[in-house]
Amino acid sequence: MNPKPYSNPYLVGVLLGVTLLASYLILGAGLGASAAIARVGALCESIVAPAHTLASQYFGAYGDQPLRYYLVFMLAGVFGGGLLSALLADRCAIRVERGARCSSLKRLCLALFGGLIVGFASRLANGCTSGQALSGSALLLTGSLLFLVSVFAGGYLTAWFVRRQWYD
Repeated sequence: MNPKPYSNPYLVGVLLGVTLLASYLILGAGLGASAAIARVGALCESIVAPAHTLASQYFGAYGDQPLRYYLVFMLAGVFGGGLLSALLADRCAIRVERGARCSSLKRLCLALFGGLIVGFASRLANGCTSGQALSGSALLLTGSLLFLVSVFAGGYLTAWFVRRQWYD
């Protein structure tokens, strides 16, 4: 496998900004991911228990067609576009990215646990990190800008503590 080089990050950043601008101009709303995942969850529950789902205070507001929402199509496009990009660049392989001191099972368990925490927190906060970072900071919302600074500071501090998992 001889992968092609990654795209220019500045060009991709500009294209993401144009996509966000188009979302505001066309739809009147920003971008995010957690609402789409919640709607997929509503669809899964409605297959098993449709009456319960419609009566649910959380999922019931989505109605009997929870996938009829623009962010569901955006999420599908992100997955489809990412897969297409990986295939075209010869970067598509099933593997577990992990450090030398971390087993594959431990890495997968930690990733699952972290994903569950982030997913729960994003629905509890009524929005996800991508919506907060992209849409909120594009509107120059003080909370979103503080959130971005906190995320990057927390990421650097966390990296200092977990770095030993990746290197000997």
